[in-house]
Amino acid sequence: MSVVRYENAGPVAWLTIDRPEARNALSAAVREGLFAGLRRFNDDDDARVLVLTGAGDRAFCAGADLKEMAQTGLKVPPKEMLPQLGRSIEVPKPVIAAVNGAAYAGGFLLAQSCDLCLAAEHATFAISEVKVGRGAPWAAPLPWLIPPRVAMQLLLTGDPITARRAHEIGLVNEVVPGPELAAAAQAMAERIAANAPLSVLAGKRTAGLIAEHPLSRAFQAADEIWEPVYLSEDAQEGPAAFREKRRPVWRGR
Repeated sequence: MSVVRYENAGPVAWLTIDRPEARNALSAAVREGLFAGLRRFNDDDDARVLVLTGAGDRAFCAGADLKEMAQTGLKVPPKEMLPQLGRSIEVPKPVIAAVNGAAYAGGFLLAQSCDLCLAAEHATFAISEVKVGRGAPWAAPLPWLIPPRVAMQLLLTGDPITARRAHEIGLVNEVVPGPELAAAAQAMAERIAANAPLSVLAGKRTAGLIAEHPLSRAFQAADEIWEPVYLSEDAQEGPAAFREKRRPVWRGR
């Protein structure tokens, strides 16, 4: 049985780490399955949004499989070891993390690198590498997502924070009761999937510009990203549908 499952639910794809007995830890098989699932999503024309989650209700992902790591004597991990969206793999379409339990170390990495994050009320988040002598170079973008002092605390203490605290600092978009997490993630994904696809893709690209460029260059890059959207058929379809009081029919062109 695969340790990573890919399933379609309408316009939404679900990628699930299915190793609950090991708190969905990132074994070699899980890492390979995640890369394969993300590539499949990229090629899946029927899926407009991906939800990433873990099986069970104890852990989204507890991080690296430390037993496996000890056996292999891993030193400096290559950046391609784990799918970090925007770094080791490009995923143009939106990805939502549905955090159903502990998101520690590499699990925190996965939640951080998704575009949006929903969490169950009992979920917890921690950059726990300092407690086992490992590293977290993937946390470099974290002070762009949350206040730098909070990022520093997470990195230096390794202490977990609750889902509510993660929401307060801006790491999590919404907190919901555990039994409602899957439905909430599906609903958010469907709302995104119902929008004009070219605008959604451009919106995702725009959100990160200020982290990479000074403001003047970010505006220039944004103009370049959005010009093809303005020139698309969909840009005419939206106002026409509004005028005719009907739902728009998006063509993605």
